Amino acid sequence: MLRRVAARRPTTVRDVALAAGVSPKTVSNVVNGYAHVRPETRDRVLEHVRALGYRPSAAGRQLRQGRTGMVALAVPGIDMPYFADLSALVVRAAREHGLTVAVEQTEGDVEREREVAAGLPTRFADGLIFSPLEMSADELVALPHTPMVLLGEHAHGVPVDRVSIDSVAVSRTATEHLLAVGRRRVAVVGLKHTLHDTASQRLEGWAAALAAAGLDAVAADPALRRAVHDWTREDGAQAGRALARDRRAGLDVDAVFALNDALALGVLRGLQSEGVRVPEDVAVVGVDDVAESAFSSPGLSTVAIDRGVVAREAVRLLVTRLADPELPPRAVAAPSRLVARGSTGA
Repeated sequence: MLRRVAARRPTTVRDVALAAGVSPKTVSNVVNGYAHVRPETRDRVLEHVRALGYRPSAAGRQLRQGRTGMVALAVPGIDMPYFADLSALVVRAAREHGLTVAVEQTEGDVEREREVAAGLPTRFADGLIFSPLEMSADELVALPHTPMVLLGEHAHGVPVDRVSIDSVAVSRTATEHLLAVGRRRVAVVGLKHTLHDTASQRLEGWAAALAAAGLDAVAADPALRRAVHDWTREDGAQAGRALARDRRAGLDVDAVFALNDALALGVLRGLQSEGVRVPEDVAVVGVDDVAESAFSSPGLSTVAIDRGVVAREAVRLLVTRLADPELPPRAVAAPSRLVARGSTGA
């Protein structure tokens, strides 16, 4: 026969106050970390908090402080491998600070980015971690004073907390790797009808690496600058097939720098589908080092951006900004490194 056990009443702030011989307000001040409580009183209250097993309500404390305990993360799309990985890492980092994360997809649409920046879909969030593609630096500077951390290339020159990625240096590293393995006719895949900061900076790094090697004519060849609709595997595969057909028609190309790994993986597949051998005929390199890059055939050479650092630093900057809104803007640079695999003959 089952015995009914009476549920124990949770310890309240009044119970702690009675045991410690202080007012409930003093207990609340101690629990919330206010500095104006005498040390001996604080110690006595904390002793009774532990003895009675008192657990203050996190939700109640957040509401009293005008907080929800939720932050927003706005990225172009969680269907993009880089941002899917980054979103998971931000959620994990936020959890360590007792925060939950609401993820918004902007799909790289400037109007959607403006809505997110204005706080329309994230009005219940305490702050925003934001990776815009299309909003201009001028627009970002003019945003209302909302606790915000910017991610990526847009971070440069904007006076807010930011975790920046030096895409010029990243693309130089990728292109220099292709040159180091003996390639000279390096195509770039990923240009768009409007060059957002990421694309323009990666194009700049590609051209700078070629120029430094005395290959200005290669950088200036329009046949080696390939536009896409979006940075997806499908668009990369279309670009790869087109390059293969042009190569059969006489285009001199022996390497491809794709502006992200999704494009690069598509290019690799598109070239192979047209009978082009990778890396024997055409070498391929990307940017991001998404998980799939290590498992393609051949493995994709890429420049890895440390997403763990991006996530942890973004959350840290936002948490400290929420704690002290008067801090000056801070900047953290995300490290990157070359990962050489089979697509470049490594």
